[in-house]
Amino acid sequence: MEPLALYIHWPFCLAKCPYCDFNSHVRDRIDQSRFAAALHTELAWEAARLGRRPLGSIFFGGGTPSLMNPDDIAAIVETAGALWPPEDDIEVTLEANPTDAEAGRFAAFADAGVNRLSLGLQSLNDDALRRLGRNHDAASARRAAERALHAFRRVSVDMIYALPDQTPMDWAAELRACIALGAEHISPYQLTIEPGTPFHRAVGRGTLRPPPADRAADLYEVTQSTLDEAGYEAYEVSNHARGVAARSRHNLIYWRGQDYLGVGPGAHGRITLMGDRWASLAAKSISDYVRQVADGLTPANRERLTDREVAIERLLMGLRTFEGVVLSELTPLGIDASRVAQFGGLAALVEGRVLITAKGRPVLDRIIRDLAHGA
Repeated sequence: MEPLALYIHWPFCLAKCPYCDFNSHVRDRIDQSRFAAALHTELAWEAARLGRRPLGSIFFGGGTPSLMNPDDIAAIVETAGALWPPEDDIEVTLEANPTDAEAGRFAAFADAGVNRLSLGLQSLNDDALRRLGRNHDAASARRAAERALHAFRRVSVDMIYALPDQTPMDWAAELRACIALGAEHISPYQLTIEPGTPFHRAVGRGTLRPPPADRAADLYEVTQSTLDEAGYEAYEVSNHARGVAARSRHNLIYWRGQDYLGVGPGAHGRITLMGDRWASLAAKSISDYVRQVADGLTPANRERLTDREVAIERLLMGLRTFEGVVLSELTPLGIDASRVAQFGGLAALVEGRVLITAKGRPVLDRIIRDLAHGA
């Protein structure tokens, strides 16, 4: 039986970044101990629904889960392990921000059962950090990375590029500085302007100007070449690892279309039961979530996906990876070998799997859109 991945959503933040459209909240009247108790209750309900199956990974995301009490993290890891037998090499990841106050707690997180830290550096440039609305500077980011690498064997760092006025030379230098920190995994994300965010409103006012498409493409190429030269494999469009063991097991479960359970407000899940694929989405409001759990009501809305919807998700997620997607999984979309061949050198069919080539990765979104539309 394939291992289950568990995502725990902790929605609290000290500040809301202007580019962020995640379900996170700076202020909420819900006591965090009550919220943690609701998570335990939901976990028990889900275990009763799913039965016992191997647990391959736990991911604490947010929000800012490094604001959690380490005792709460330890209790959730213990509860999850009692409900689903953990694999011997279970991966337990915690997202963290590099403020000194949080970084000083890294050892406690490790003691709580976390064995992989995902550190949101975002930049090692003070001007860029100010533009991004981050509550730390570059020196704090470096100190946090050093402490993380001391406390954890496995560390991933997030970086953001394609900022206004950013040059390929500047970005390459910043990436090399990030590489020098020594993390086994680097996730460089191109800045996207999400609707409803302060950055989106700033673009509308003309006070924020993202780089043009050709400059963004140059920055993407710099990302790939710089990380490749340093020994980081691009096993997914925005994720680079130093070897197979450094890849995120949790995220690979998403990208491979396997089962994952989302717990917490706004958490998504995909579970296969009796041959059917079910999507779940919990109430986004923290207060609604806690109230529903207290009233004995499941906070998650569940919907059975059609074969076409399952195939669309495989297309969207799987083509982002170096593995691609088994062609037969795309049959409900009418995609066959001749359809893949129409993309020439941008896509390929290799041993029954649809892959995006290195040449095609810069235009991945267009390929996926064309495949889906053509279907």
